[in-house]
Amino acid sequence: MGGVNIPLIAYDTPAGEYRPGACNIGPAEIARRRRAGTVGIGAAVVLAAGLLVVGAPTATRWLVALPLAVGAVGFLQARFRFCAAYGAAGVRNFGDLGETERVEDPAARRADRAKAAVIVLAGGAIGFAGALALVLVPA
Repeated sequence: MGGVNIPLIAYDTPAGEYRPGACNIGPAEIARRRRAGTVGIGAAVVLAAGLLVVGAPTATRWLVALPLAVGAVGFLQARFRFCAAYGAAGVRNFGDLGETERVEDPAARRADRAKAAVIVLAGGAIGFAGALALVLVPA
């Protein structure tokens, strides 16, 4: 079916080297994604603890999925050296924060979009799994 071969991990790639579907951000952007991951996971932990302390209804505990997914996506992006939003938009950045350059090659853009989808789906699955675990904690 003419699929795209997507390397799953690019942490062995030297910083500053673009690889379609594998690495589209440099050190400054990687650090930003790591901070986002920390904030998201921290928010999920605080929210989960608060929901348990106040005895929130089981259905309300599903709210923890959102910050947990955001945190997971942040850490996955840092680990893979790949920004999902940049991949979806067809850009990359190895310079200062927020400065992007367009990826011109259509095959590279397809590989980047596919990798972005994998990261977002994996983050969503982690958020769902974490929320499910919280929902299963007895009230």
